[in-house]
Amino acid sequence: MVVVRGTGTLVAHSRARGSLGRGSACPSAPFLLEYSAVKQTEILVVGGGPAGLTAGIYAARSGHRTLVLEKSFAGGQMALTSEVENYPGFSEPVSGMLLAQTMEQQAIRFGCEVLNAEATGIKSGPTGFEVATTAGPVAAAAVIVCTGVKPKLLGVPGEKELSGRGVSYCAVCDGPLFKGREVAVIGGGDSALDEALYLSNIASRVHLIHRRDEFRACPFVQQRLRERENVTYHLSCVVESINGTERVEGLTVKNLKDAPTFVLPVGGAFIYVGWLPNTGWCSSLVALDDSGNVKADDRLRTTAPGVFAAGDVRNTPLRQVATAVGDGALAAMSAHDFLIGETLAT
Repeated sequence: MVVVRGTGTLVAHSRARGSLGRGSACPSAPFLLEYSAVKQTEILVVGGGPAGLTAGIYAARSGHRTLVLEKSFAGGQMALTSEVENYPGFSEPVSGMLLAQTMEQQAIRFGCEVLNAEATGIKSGPTGFEVATTAGPVAAAAVIVCTGVKPKLLGVPGEKELSGRGVSYCAVCDGPLFKGREVAVIGGGDSALDEALYLSNIASRVHLIHRRDEFRACPFVQQRLRERENVTYHLSCVVESINGTERVEGLTVKNLKDAPTFVLPVGGAFIYVGWLPNTGWCSSLVALDDSGNVKADDRLRTTAPGVFAAGDVRNTPLRQVATAVGDGALAAMSAHDFLIGETLAT
């Protein structure tokens, strides 16, 4: 029996125990929440990408009342990926959206609740946390930060003005709008080349622009892309401006080696030049590194006891679906140990 106290209210509920994978079920952690919250839970997972959904699966399966907070749709960046080729268990590429939906259904099957809202702030109390969201405050005894990353802006004239009018950061979302037209992809990592490969099936020609001599993407993706006849490479080049009035009409590009400037007459610009962690909402409580990533130890504990971090939002050397899933599982079990440790210590 878990007792959850809000201001002026007392709510009690019982939970059926799932398999903990540790021999036997552990006692639940009673906790006192001093906030008047719209939602009250034991473990709050902020972010519904692969890390967050896996954390939800493991936390709920461990017998904790679990809530996953997601501002848009399940899967995060993974859901916007046309094909996931390197996730174990699939001999053929799987749609990122399908993988996300399957993970969400699995979490719900174990009793995890999903709330469509965005976290905007967090504060701690002597016995728990209150997370401010667009749907109202949520109280929790432990929080797992899985808010992932957002696209980094190119920072050139015309980018903001033409965003949504030819400037895009998601080929799967907007690519079909450019069927039979010429487009540009800016970037040289896995995301850029994956999306260029996707767009090569839709656009008449894809111009791939990268500021270095070589791509950073894995050789397998590079080889697949070089097999496409409608992809043109512009290496050692940077975009100086995105041109157009109502919509994108072209790009002004500069070659960094011999410094000539030329114009590419494209109708779309897909930008993949890096990512920024979504940590503004929790930066007042947990420590961040110089890049804005959440600092976490080998058990994914942050500098705030009871708050954990998983997936792309933390200071991790590799950002992949597989690593995010592993993070989610470990963060959930660390949160479980934190709650049980608090119980056993009382």
